[in-house]
Amino acid sequence: MSAAATVLRPYQERGIQAMREAMAGGCRRVLFYCPTGGGKTVVAEAMITRFVERHPSKRVLFIANRKQLVAQASAHLTRAGIEHGIMQGENTRFSGERVMVCSIDTIAMRGIPDDVALLIIDEAHAVAGSAKFKSLLFRYNAVPVVGLSATPFSAGLGQHYTELGGPLFERLVVGATIRELIDLGNLVDVECYAPSDPDLTGVKTQRGIGGELDFNERQLAEAVDKPSLVGDVVNHWLRLAKGKPTVVFACNIAHSQHLTAAFNAAGVPAAHIDYHHDDEERAAILDAFNRREIMVLSNSALLAEGWDAPHAECMILARPTKSLIRFIQMAGRVLRPFPGKEKALLLDHSGSVVRLGFPTDDLPLELDDGKPRQSGGKQERKKSEPKPCPKCKFVRPAGVHVCPSCEFAPQRQSDIEVEDGELVKLDRRKKPATKDAKQHVYSQLLFIEHQRKYRHGWAANQYRSIFEVWPRGLNEVTAPPTPEVLNKVKANQIAYAKRREANNARC
Repeated sequence: MSAAATVLRPYQERGIQAMREAMAGGCRRVLFYCPTGGGKTVVAEAMITRFVERHPSKRVLFIANRKQLVAQASAHLTRAGIEHGIMQGENTRFSGERVMVCSIDTIAMRGIPDDVALLIIDEAHAVAGSAKFKSLLFRYNAVPVVGLSATPFSAGLGQHYTELGGPLFERLVVGATIRELIDLGNLVDVECYAPSDPDLTGVKTQRGIGGELDFNERQLAEAVDKPSLVGDVVNHWLRLAKGKPTVVFACNIAHSQHLTAAFNAAGVPAAHIDYHHDDEERAAILDAFNRREIMVLSNSALLAEGWDAPHAECMILARPTKSLIRFIQMAGRVLRPFPGKEKALLLDHSGSVVRLGFPTDDLPLELDDGKPRQSGGKQERKKSEPKPCPKCKFVRPAGVHVCPSCEFAPQRQSDIEVEDGELVKLDRRKKPATKDAKQHVYSQLLFIEHQRKYRHGWAANQYRSIFEVWPRGLNEVTAPPTPEVLNKVKANQIAYAKRREANNARC
């Protein structure tokens, strides 16, 4: 096969190496996490190229769950010089290529060739909630699988199945975190505004395609598609984001069309897009947005996955969501870097940022075993929640007292913020870490101590700096460190070096 050399960033190369080591150690199904914009497709291209070179008589399948993603994957492989066939309904084209891009709907009906030795699954967070994907993995449970996802905490991805003799995905490999990619310049940071919070009393929840709970779309449309909200969306955009290419996520097609009409009535070139458009119509709309003939592009869910428009600077969230997965996927559309784009802007008319946190906050990077949680299965971030400024409604990041936008500083007395209007007492106490969580951190610190041959007791001192107590009653077992623990250790070492430097300067 002919393929151009794929240049990988260090974190991508580390990810591939970690996946190879996991599979060499007996893991058959590995999930690779990297945030939207981190280059999961580039990693897939490198894996495909290396696999086919080492196994010239074997075949690899790249599987997507939507027609649009099949076409996008095929385009990526073509640009990388990777010869491939396509297995997707009437669009099937196959002439014996060692690489095939497939639709899950098609291979669920037709099966896969006998010589397939690797499956790569795009948007793999959907696997746990898909009967077709699970049936495929059950049927071909001896074939190694690599899943790609920007939201690896989807319910059930680590659930045990008798048909597999183990979990759906056995190991999570973290390529890079969102904060790491922002620091590297591979993503941009985001500013969030939360100017309105609709009354969602009575709006029920239902389980979505990926298995996560979210609001019922019909009831949600009735709750938010009102003239006051539509006007609020347009007026806030004119004040805060005028001139910025913008993607809007509405709660359904009718709501998206309503918002599009409101923008056009205000003299802002806007268009609506949905799955009813054929391929040519959809391509024409997206092309017009890329050429900036359209300033605001509105949809309900079509563009949440598999759509890249790095020049998009603003996202309007005009639909409330309880799903952290959906929220992260939508926000990822505006986090890609682009010349002249310093930050992304998120205008949240739903209160979702306050409920779920910033899209650039650290995520719960662990596989969910599918067991019910005492808290009802809610995915919670470890950090305290951001809060809207009481004066201008700019969403202040967690822990920030003075508003970065208008510089308003609520009067603070200990743990109480005194704001204009009604006083609200805030409980800012952190939830105590569980013994299991403490053991996990201590085990990672022991791993670092042994690996780097630090003096005995180093891990205990690091543990004390984190939890303010000694690790009494914990087991002396090791575990590979997460990026969060490695970053904490690095921060502690930098702080120690600065204190030592300051002491030497005084002497």
